[in-house]
Amino acid sequence: MAAGHRVSRDGTRQPAQWAVPAERPVALLYNGEQFGVMMLTPADLEDFALGFSLTEGIATSKTDIEAVRLERTRDGHLVNVIMAADKVANAGDRRRSILAGSACGICGAQTIEAALPRLPKVAGVRPEPAAILDAMAALPAHQPMNAENRSTHAAAFCARDGRIELVREDIGRHNALDKLAGALARAGLDPEAGFILLSSRLSVEMATKAARIGVPLVASISAPSDLALVRARQAGLSVAARSGDELMIFEGAPGP
Repeated sequence: MAAGHRVSRDGTRQPAQWAVPAERPVALLYNGEQFGVMMLTPADLEDFALGFSLTEGIATSKTDIEAVRLERTRDGHLVNVIMAADKVANAGDRRRSILAGSACGICGAQTIEAALPRLPKVAGVRPEPAAILDAMAALPAHQPMNAENRSTHAAAFCARDGRIELVREDIGRHNALDKLAGALARAGLDPEAGFILLSSRLSVEMATKAARIGVPLVASISAPSDLALVRARQAGLSVAARSGDELMIFEGAPGP
């Protein structure tokens, strides 16, 4: 909680408390070697470590990860992912050369190729528009962090009929998606049997992560960027964005 004042239009001030979201530096290591420092909400860190490894292409499945070791430090957290040395080599260009803030997904990637890697083709049946709109309407009830602080993003995995099955929250939208990817893998749910719903806009790195997760469609509350749509099309990933009480749907079709 943070202390402040509630101020009305006429300038009247009253002491008040505000539940602000937690944001902490998390040093991510692979086999003890530092990969980068991320700013995120320190919850579901094992999900984050697994999901980040998968959505960044460092690991190809959860079985590649031998262990995730967590350590609390004075100012933040250490997350050490243990995996085979040849797998860690995949981290290569993805290593973060700068602090990755909670609003940053691909910042710090050391080459353009690392920022825009080749994507796998997705498969699965796309949900009906009514199912997507039902999930959007239901999402706020599945965001306990945001209900308290009104500042955190959510990423949800929804069944094809729109039922929300898994949700992860974070101050950073891409961190929430990484956490969801890890939770999805740990739960053993089939990504082709549902879709992802984001409380944020769909940016290029979010489209890349969704394609690597393997869902046939990703829906977002806000409009996608142009490059996000290009990347989604390359993977055959359909995109839906809320437009008032309707949807704007961009059909995925494998590109050249």
